[in-house]
Amino acid sequence: MTDFLAPGDRELFERHGLATFEGLWARQLDAVDEPNTLGDGWSSVYRLDLDGHGYYLKRQSNYLTRTLQRPLGEPSFAREFRNISLYQKLGIPALEAVFFGQRKVDGDVRAILVTRALDGWDDLDALLQQWPQLDAGQQAALLRACGLLARQLHAAGRVHGCFYPKHLFMQPAGDGYRAQLIDLEKTRPLLFGWRDRVKDLEPLLRRAPIWSTDNVRTLLAAYLDQPLDGSLVDAWLQRLSARRSHKGNR
Repeated sequence: MTDFLAPGDRELFERHGLATFEGLWARQLDAVDEPNTLGDGWSSVYRLDLDGHGYYLKRQSNYLTRTLQRPLGEPSFAREFRNISLYQKLGIPALEAVFFGQRKVDGDVRAILVTRALDGWDDLDALLQQWPQLDAGQQAALLRACGLLARQLHAAGRVHGCFYPKHLFMQPAGDGYRAQLIDLEKTRPLLFGWRDRVKDLEPLLRRAPIWSTDNVRTLLAAYLDQPLDGSLVDAWLQRLSARRSHKGNR
C-alpha cells in the first residue's frame, strides 16, 4: 500500500525512523487527551516534536465512518486526508497533512494521519476570551481575516460544516492577520447558494456572542467585499438573524 509522506519532511522523518507506517505506529508518545471511542474502535492524538518541528500524530484502529459512497466504512482519517488534499488543491487555507497511511493488521483497520502543528497560531476561540483587551484595530483585523477566509472557502465551492471559533486559527501578519481552518471532516460541496453560505456562517456568530452588530458588519463587509453600510451587508445581517432565530426556536 502506498503511503503519503510530504517531500519536504521526508529526510527528517527518515532520520528519526518515522518514514513508515510501522515506525509511526510504534512510536511511544503521551496522548494529548483521552482517546475517542466508536464501537470497538478508538482514535487518539499525540504531540510529536522532531528537531524543533512540531506535528500532531493521530492513530486510530477500527474507528470507521460509513457513507453512501462507502457503506462498509473507512477510517475517519482517510476522509480527513482527502479533504485536506482537496483544500490544498482549491487554495483554501487549512492545516497541512505530512503523512497518511492505513493498514489491515490482524483483522483491525488501522490508520495514521500526521499534520503540521500550528505553532505560532491562536484559535479564534482563545482570542474571543481576550476580546475586550484587544484594541479596535486588532478586533477589526481579526474580523476581516474571518470574513476573507469564509469568502475564499465559499468562492471555492465548499462549505466547512463546523465553521466554529475553535476551528479558525489566526496568526498576526503585518498590520493584519492570516487565517486558516482545521477539522475538515464535515466539509462538503456548496450546493444551495446563499442558504448554504448562511448555514455555514451562522454557527460562528452564535458562538461569538461578544461580537457587536458593528463587529459582524465588519466581518460581512470583508466576506461580501462591500462597504460597511452597504445594502447587501444589511440583507445578510437579516438572513443571519433569521437563521439564528430559527435555530433558537428549535
